[in-house]
Amino acid sequence: MSKPFLFPSYIELDKKALQTNIQFLRGRTDKNLKISVVIKGNAYGHGISTFLPMAEECGMNHFSVFSADEAFDALNARTNPETRIMIMGMIRNEELEWAIENEIEFYLFENSRLDKAYAVAKKMGKKANVHLQLETGMNRTGFHREEWEPLFKKVNSLKEDITVAGICTHYAGAESMANHYRVQRQNEQFREAVRLAKKYFDKLPLFHTSSSAAYLTYPEMHYDMVRLGISVYGLWPSRETFMYALKKNRKHADDPLKRVLSWKSEIMSTKWVDEGEFIGYGNIFLASSRMRIATVPIGYSHGFGRNLTNAGYVLIHGERARVVGLVNMNMITVEITDMPKTAKGDEVVLIGAQEGQDITVASFSEMTNNLNYEVLTRIPQDFPRKIKG
Repeated sequence: MSKPFLFPSYIELDKKALQTNIQFLRGRTDKNLKISVVIKGNAYGHGISTFLPMAEECGMNHFSVFSADEAFDALNARTNPETRIMIMGMIRNEELEWAIENEIEFYLFENSRLDKAYAVAKKMGKKANVHLQLETGMNRTGFHREEWEPLFKKVNSLKEDITVAGICTHYAGAESMANHYRVQRQNEQFREAVRLAKKYFDKLPLFHTSSSAAYLTYPEMHYDMVRLGISVYGLWPSRETFMYALKKNRKHADDPLKRVLSWKSEIMSTKWVDEGEFIGYGNIFLASSRMRIATVPIGYSHGFGRNLTNAGYVLIHGERARVVGLVNMNMITVEITDMPKTAKGDEVVLIGAQEGQDITVASFSEMTNNLNYEVLTRIPQDFPRKIKG
């Protein structure tokens, strides 16, 4: 049973923006690439259960998650039985049977997982769909160079029970030119793996390496499939990536990616505070003149960080209202002295546009000293998500 009460804020998802992003991203290559939309971190805060069906309507049919619990949510959210789900990270041995039964694809990055996947698949009489993750220099997870040839031989001998859907790696920071040499070295190693795989596989699996940053910056690394996350949601992995993309595609004078997410709340109360009075806890903010304030039911428990104390702002009636006083667990106070028409129940925009003004995820990130990835994934999962357009 869903909660019969309204939440203090909600997330709005713009379907037209998503369509625009997908169209732009597809236009970045001449190849017939498969796109896997990365929906880890509750679809980067957009909400798996709401975002995935919307992305399906926009033509997407392959989604990447981090762990089995996210794959479960994605499986329950999909509306197209042909939609594929891929686990890039955590899956326990006891979860393999569920994954294989539901045709969930998953990464293999160590022999013990391969052995267990084979045993479970053989027992079930149903093939496991796996992606072999190779270590090329990220130094996190993946089979090392000396393991590649024995690995390819081994999975070939198990092909009655194991389907190798893909061979992949992950670049260590393609969003920054500071990592250019390291990424190039990784790609050289992966090309070696491709050559080696061609010796052992009659039917070649999908080769994939690129996240949004690599996809937008290194076209020679596109291979057969790309795993696109932040760019699908209308945001850039970094300013470097943005500048590079615009330089390469001069027909876009403005940002070709459109933000999908807006975050909105409302005013729960207003009041006047006399000159010389402190607002909120402690002595963080002293009213230097008679001020009118509005209380908004958003705080650090919702991802609106304490470091926005006396520094952040929101939009009300298309005007910026500054945060005054300490950011609390569940509420903030903002100044509305020069907004006489402002009243209880009025819309408050924390991220998004209102009457010609805009608070971007990037600007919000700069205020909080966080990456835009962090800002989005800190939005509570239970906040309602609504689709616009």
